[in-house]
Amino acid sequence: MKDISFSDEAGKALAALKEGAFLTAGDSSKSNVMTIAWGSIGFIWGKPMFTVLVRPSRFTHRFMEEGSEFTVSVPVGSMKEALALCGSKSGRDTDKVKAAGLTLQAGKKVATPVVAGCGVYYECRTVYKYELTPGRLDKGLEEACYKNGDYHTVYVGEIVAAYTE
Repeated sequence: MKDISFSDEAGKALAALKEGAFLTAGDSSKSNVMTIAWGSIGFIWGKPMFTVLVRPSRFTHRFMEEGSEFTVSVPVGSMKEALALCGSKSGRDTDKVKAAGLTLQAGKKVATPVVAGCGVYYECRTVYKYELTPGRLDKGLEEACYKNGDYHTVYVGEIVAAYTE
């Protein structure tokens, strides 16, 4: 693993995010992996940050709420089938890591593992979170993304480690 600046692979990571990345929350004893296709990498409060969105209906939300860390593993090669499975099955009733043929490996600086074989990794410490408020979002986005009222919780995580394989 090679340590990098958070911005070194940010363009590649954000481009890959359109196809999906793995968000992991929890720790080495109990965690959950889900697919995300929304997020941002930036610089806020004088620190590098990764912002992710998780709906309260998702199993991962509980891990995000109970913990203070998360990881984002960005595939640089095709992991389409694993991303599809982790985005369509719930960890409540499926061992997604096993079903998708994934391997978790220990994070470098956080207790939350990363998904091995992805290529680009961000380890984050949650520094702020907020729930999206109905009626405050652009009407077009609200109609397109929240017809059922399942608004995301937004988690802003300080990137404490970034690295590549």
